[in-house]
Amino acid sequence: MIKFIARRLMIAVVVMLGVSLISFSLVFFAPGNPAEVIIRAEIGEEPTLEEIEFFFQEHGLKAPFFTQCAQWLYMITHGDLGTSFRTEEPVLVEFIDRFPATLELAVAAMFIAILISIPLGILAAMKQNSVLDHGSRFVALWGVSMPNFWLGLLLILFFSVRLDLFPCFGYGGIEYLILPAITLGTGMTASLMRLMRASMLEVLRQDYIRTARAKGLMERVVIWKHGFKNALIPVVTVMGMQVGHLLAGAVIVETIFAWPGVGKFLVDGIYARDYPVIQGFILIIALFFVLSNLAVDILYTYLDPRIRYDVKKGMK
Repeated sequence: MIKFIARRLMIAVVVMLGVSLISFSLVFFAPGNPAEVIIRAEIGEEPTLEEIEFFFQEHGLKAPFFTQCAQWLYMITHGDLGTSFRTEEPVLVEFIDRFPATLELAVAAMFIAILISIPLGILAAMKQNSVLDHGSRFVALWGVSMPNFWLGLLLILFFSVRLDLFPCFGYGGIEYLILPAITLGTGMTASLMRLMRASMLEVLRQDYIRTARAKGLMERVVIWKHGFKNALIPVVTVMGMQVGHLLAGAVIVETIFAWPGVGKFLVDGIYARDYPVIQGFILIIALFFVLSNLAVDILYTYLDPRIRYDVKKGMK
């Protein structure tokens, strides 16, 4: 297992370098002038050519593409994601300051998704073609089809404006967290519910489940002890991929609810053409994807003892 993890970490380094090159190239060739946007926001009027030229010289934006790219690769290999054009603070420091708010939102959304999707998916599989099954599939279809931004606006209109139950915007106690967490977690809830139902249906048709029932075991023992862990394998795979999607999806949700996390920070950086912020955010999200996939692969060995990793022969 240790050799497998070491090999995956080596591959992760190559992946992160590739992501760094691609993100830097896309940002470098993207249209827009960060000097005009940032200086206009600071002084409240159109910048002069001299001010724009000074901005480019100060931030090293006049250097050729390959020179800037080499500097960027050197910086990230030394743990430096650059300095924000707008705040003049290191991007990594800005990210660390705002990440707890995003993590709180992502954990709450995942908690809601797991709390609803896993039990409903299991019940729908146990009562296949019943009213509960059809209803859960309809709700799952609705959740997958509903865009985050539209759902967020509907929740604000109904629960904040009309009923005055929750605040519309801002960051504070749990009352500020409920609507953003529901908005972010709805899509994940629907996907996991459908997958949990399908996976559980497949497991319940296996021979070892019929054998367990033939032994006279209670149904709840058959479901939770013999079927649940095996049915979780594809669900855990999707959950691992959803970790990165939750952080990326937080960009929209945090903007709608004025949530002070890294998502809103990225949106502000995009509007200002703040290149270091954009590049750093993409790199960090890619890192979360890589690490979450590694964690899922390790978790497989717990869910299914038959799964073992061997460096020479691959997975058994």
